[in-house]
Amino acid sequence: MLKTVDGLKKDLVTIRTGRASPALVEHLKVEYAGAVLPLNQVAGISVPEAKLIVIQPWDPGSIRSIEKAIQTSDLGLNPTSDGKIIRLNLPPLSEERRQELIRMVRSRVEERKIVVRNLRREVTEELKEAEKNKDMTQDEHKRALAQLQKITDSFIAETDKVGRDKEAELKQV
Repeated sequence: MLKTVDGLKKDLVTIRTGRASPALVEHLKVEYAGAVLPLNQVAGISVPEAKLIVIQPWDPGSIRSIEKAIQTSDLGLNPTSDGKIIRLNLPPLSEERRQELIRMVRSRVEERKIVVRNLRREVTEELKEAEKNKDMTQDEHKRALAQLQKITDSFIAETDKVGRDKEAELKQV
């Protein structure tokens, strides 16, 4: 369940807000030397200004493939290149795009909640099996189920909090 919440946090970092962040592009897959690598393995990524991301490839020959990866991503950004570095100017988000991103955040949060609930169900089945095999008493089983429910509730609350924080970030103009 902890990995699920951590995965959600990493996933939501990649959703664009009004501020520039290296995490926005570092996961993009770039075709380089016959292999597909994350952008952060073929270039340095920096944020000199709040609305600008600068990508400096270690091999200038990879600029075209980096530009292509950015253009085909769902970020909606147009790279500008001078042959040595790539600049990504982040325009302000339109209200329509903000709402679309908020829907995407809610969808991803709900997916992670389902994963947490499925994990709870799996553990519940294991506990039932343990009780059936006389590995635990009925009282131990009830206590374990109650504790499992508390843990599940806390992770669902954490998932909701992460989603609310990202939504608040998206709503800032």
